[in-house]
Amino acid sequence: MDYGAFFADVQAWIGQVNQAAMQYGMDKPEFWQWVADSSGALCKKYQDNRLAIKQMMMMTEWLEEVYEKQVKPK
Repeated sequence: MDYGAFFADVQAWIGQVNQAAMQYGMDKPEFWQWVADSSGALCKKYQDNRLAIKQMMMMTEWLEEVYEKQVKPK
């Protein structure tokens, strides 16, 4: 796996997440569907390499934490 290319794609994906959050809103099912579809597509691009899967799972969990902090601020 080309790790440089993969992490560049992850960085680009984070930018796309910001656009999707503005377009749909993090509280909308369309946003979370986009997250699932796009992270799955990125994993497939890298032949479901275990690192790709784990990275995208972590990114999704991170987004969930960001959303939870917005919904339930401290």
